[in-house]
Amino acid sequence: LLMLIPVLLGISIITFLLAVLVPGDIVQIILGTKSTPQAKEALRHYFGLDRPIYVQYFHWLAGIVRGDFGTSFRTGQPVLSEILNRFSVTAELTGLATLIAVVIGIPAGVIGAAKQYSKLDNAVTRFALGGLAVPDFLLGTLLILLLALKARLLPPSGYVPFSEDPLQNLKLMIMPALALGLGSASYITRMTRSSVLETLRQDYVRTAYAKGLRPVTVVMRHALKNGMIPILTVLGIQIGYLLGGAVIIEVIFAMPGIGRYAIDSISFRDYPVLQGTVLFLTTIFVVINLLVDIMYAYLDPRIHYQ
Repeated sequence: LLMLIPVLLGISIITFLLAVLVPGDIVQIILGTKSTPQAKEALRHYFGLDRPIYVQYFHWLAGIVRGDFGTSFRTGQPVLSEILNRFSVTAELTGLATLIAVVIGIPAGVIGAAKQYSKLDNAVTRFALGGLAVPDFLLGTLLILLLALKARLLPPSGYVPFSEDPLQNLKLMIMPALALGLGSASYITRMTRSSVLETLRQDYVRTAYAKGLRPVTVVMRHALKNGMIPILTVLGIQIGYLLGGAVIIEVIFAMPGIGRYAIDSISFRDYPVLQGTVLFLTTIFVVINLLVDIMYAYLDPRIHYQ
């Protein structure tokens, strides 16, 4: 918990500097090329861009501590409220992608480990390598081409809130969630297979077999549970990857989430929006990793936090 403070502070510094160093000028974008130097200077002063960078940073950081992420240069709306309004879209997409990754990855990895060197294991290995080789944005484009334009099974893009039309919401979410989740499923498959294989070689697993327990019971109750720590670690990292991957997927599928909001802010050089979205997503990632660390104690009784 104490380590969260310097980590988040470092993230805030990098986030602020990266946003400020983005090429382009928001003042030029707003006023156009025919504006006078006096008008540019007045708008720059209004936004606080004429102050030294370190002064801008501490002013921004003080607002973050108070829960004020600033105001969008482009729309004039509070950044935090805009992020929270769009977070439900990104959270739903990331949640479905994580569910797909876990439902596919863990069973596939367990099957590959239990049937080592068999045809099933070879199929699992090929799936894992194929998933790692195909980028999510390419997979998303292929899904649109095949399932939406060719087969006409699903709508190509857009978003409808679940509360308005649950069925249409799921139809619109299937392709982006698949495009985002299959890559993570490949990582989880490889880690699950490796972790379960290592656990199956332990003495207590051989003892369980010698006691006459069924192979399914040995694999699921002994091997999988005791091999969950590395799997859980990879899952926590993959959730962060999915949050980052949602940026591109939301643009491809025209979804009004945080990712698309961040991409639009880059195009308009809207620094407060870019800084706020990156800091918000990275904070979630850090908190998820903290929760993963806490869950270690539940999975392994030898681990205690004092």
